[in-house]
Amino acid sequence: MKTTQPIYSRVLTHAGMWSGVISRGKTLRLTDLEGGANVGMLLYNADVPVERYNMPDTLKGQHIFRLRHPYCIHSDMGRLLASITADTVGWHDAACGCSDARLVEEKYGHHPYQTHRNDFYRNGRDCFLIELAKWGLGKRDLVPNINFFSKVTADDAGRLTFVPGNSKPDDYIDLRMELNTLVVLNTCPHPLDPDPEYHPRKVRLEVFPASGPVPADDPCRLSRPENERAMTNTENYIRLRY
Repeated sequence: MKTTQPIYSRVLTHAGMWSGVISRGKTLRLTDLEGGANVGMLLYNADVPVERYNMPDTLKGQHIFRLRHPYCIHSDMGRLLASITADTVGWHDAACGCSDARLVEEKYGHHPYQTHRNDFYRNGRDCFLIELAKWGLGKRDLVPNINFFSKVTADDAGRLTFVPGNSKPDDYIDLRMELNTLVVLNTCPHPLDPDPEYHPRKVRLEVFPASGPVPADDPCRLSRPENERAMTNTENYIRLRY
């Protein structure tokens, strides 16, 4: 990014949730303010939301199990929703999904709104559904989500293990939007986090203005042949549609 001045900034606390349309070319920066954060995220083509983030294509197309710079986030229509242009963490989970009400109650106890008011324990699935409803979307539009700042490894038997302390205070990741993208996110704990205390961390969201067309030598474009093809598909889509 050529500018250090965001056009939008917000801090999420207490398992906060947020959604918004970020136009093509702008960059969303997520910053873990305390260390150990988790940001669950879904992404959709804001103009045609039947096109959305596709976890299998994102992972198999780039021959990866994790997300980091300079990887890209693929849609289910062969295009890119976003590219990871900067990243101080190096590992972001894309396989483990989100928590639901039953999991949160079993792990952390019964803390409903009726007795705990704004300190009640939220879960990732319900937070996604609340934000999706604001855009006319619902259960049928839920797909496997990304968990930024979280690390999960797999052994030879396929057993998954959450790695605590993956991100440190002020670690961040930058996502450049390749389409006009509806971003839906929350800061609920990762479903595999072994911490017995319900302790969502503070996360800052910042949006920076677009810095011009993606160059031919862009690291994200060139990181995989599949990314280059998807970037070309996206650029052709933009030319034809707009």
